[in-house]
Amino acid sequence: MLYYLFEYLENEFNLTGASVFQFITFRSATAFILSLLISTIFGKRIINFLRKQQVGESIRDLGLEGQMQKSGTPTMGGVIIILATLVPVLLLAKLENIYVLILLITTVWMGLIGFTDDYIKVFKKDKAGLKGKFKIIGQVGLGIIVGSILYFNDGVTIKEQLPQQEQVMLENGKKKVFSDAHKSTKTTVPFLKNNELEYAKALSFLGEGYEKYAWLIFIPIVVFIVAGVSNGANLTDGIDGLAAGSSAIMVVTLAIFTWVSGNIIFADYLDVMYIPNSGEMTVFVAAFAGALIGFLWYNTYPAQVFMGDTGSLTIGGIIAVIAIAIRKELLLPLLAGIFVVENLSVILQVSYFKYTKKKYGEGRRIFKMSPLHHHYQKLNYHESKIVTRFWIVGILLAVFTIVTLKLR
Repeated sequence: MLYYLFEYLENEFNLTGASVFQFITFRSATAFILSLLISTIFGKRIINFLRKQQVGESIRDLGLEGQMQKSGTPTMGGVIIILATLVPVLLLAKLENIYVLILLITTVWMGLIGFTDDYIKVFKKDKAGLKGKFKIIGQVGLGIIVGSILYFNDGVTIKEQLPQQEQVMLENGKKKVFSDAHKSTKTTVPFLKNNELEYAKALSFLGEGYEKYAWLIFIPIVVFIVAGVSNGANLTDGIDGLAAGSSAIMVVTLAIFTWVSGNIIFADYLDVMYIPNSGEMTVFVAAFAGALIGFLWYNTYPAQVFMGDTGSLTIGGIIAVIAIAIRKELLLPLLAGIFVVENLSVILQVSYFKYTKKKYGEGRRIFKMSPLHHHYQKLNYHESKIVTRFWIVGILLAVFTIVTLKLR
């Protein structure tokens, strides 16, 4: 809204300083600061409201030290993250941008799924919450919507041949629109010579014209990634500050990728796939990062609020969609390594337990408890130490993810 207001003031009244709103970097920095302020200042009021409404977490006794003391801590704090993200975006972003629209849809969609789950747990007193099949249906539905938009919408393109000696900026700071940008299902993959992989080539056996069926590959991949990352974030949200802090590291990294991918000069210099109009997502990603960091003010040990599924499912969905939109989804196993390990620890634990029970008559475990962070709690590590070390690993993974773009 402010973007359009200042654009009008600049065009109609030639208002001095209004042109600064044309720059993505300025609006992104403003969005970050604004979301940080909203999540910290208004976050306290939301927490007090949740406490007054007795929206407290119901804790199952898993035999973990200090666990039962958290019973009654306000949950559904993901509302803070969602509001602190949406308000700056609605004020500062170009809302007609297809990438921003996709992220807004993702935020609201996953937020509603998570909110429904938390509502059933808190107000219906059903600890199971929303049935798993309905969560999966919601995640698959979002994946289909996002995948379809990214594949079929004419505004989603890439540009492979970047101009070497072409004026790429106009006097008012706006980028030119390049007519040779085209539709593609190419994505970025580390360690390959050209750093790119074309999904459509998996259907080359169909013969000439196989490219038009690429959606049969692309959309299921999007569905799988959205479901996998959102569930990974959900499993990671088990101890104070772990999910929010780990996610903030991933989101800051994605902000760098998003800005570079949407800037033709830096995309050319760094030899990164240039995606026209994707740079506008940086405003959203910056707001999202600020919301997560602000939420940590109240979520670090000892937590004054839990994000609940309202937050964790939304966080995972947004991270997945950002990565897919900027063609960096194949870097997620590395960047979101914390989520991947948490997911795998549960899969391995359950699978091994069932296998050994069938073979030996009694179930055996690989870890003392899953997800993995609970394993370390069982080893008597304090949860603040576990969280800090997970953050350190997350930072290392983020740095390595950035480095892989140049390893070919």
